[in-house]
Amino acid sequence: MTQPTGEADQPDSEDPDGGQTEGSRPGKRRWSDLSPRTRAAFVVLGAVEVALAGAAWTDLIRRPRDQVRGSKWRWAMVIPVNIIGPLVYFRWGRVRPDARSSS
Repeated sequence: MTQPTGEADQPDSEDPDGGQTEGSRPGKRRWSDLSPRTRAAFVVLGAVEVALAGAAWTDLIRRPRDQVRGSKWRWAMVIPVNIIGPLVYFRWGRVRPDARSSS
């Protein structure tokens, strides 16, 4: 048995969307499809993410090893995980001065 090979079954080779119409891909949006407000939100969130990661890495490099919970290498790998990594490091990765003196 062979499959029919009519034109309707084959996507157009020149169509970059694989033969799909404009409205058939609701999950795939291009940058140009986004509103200016949404674009600005993405840029701001991206800048916050980069700033947090930079601050976390700087803190990790400058902080003595005894003031870091666990391995510095492990925290260096956690920090680039989206926006969550730096927040996790700042919350749980550092030993607070008052916590060190009481133990």
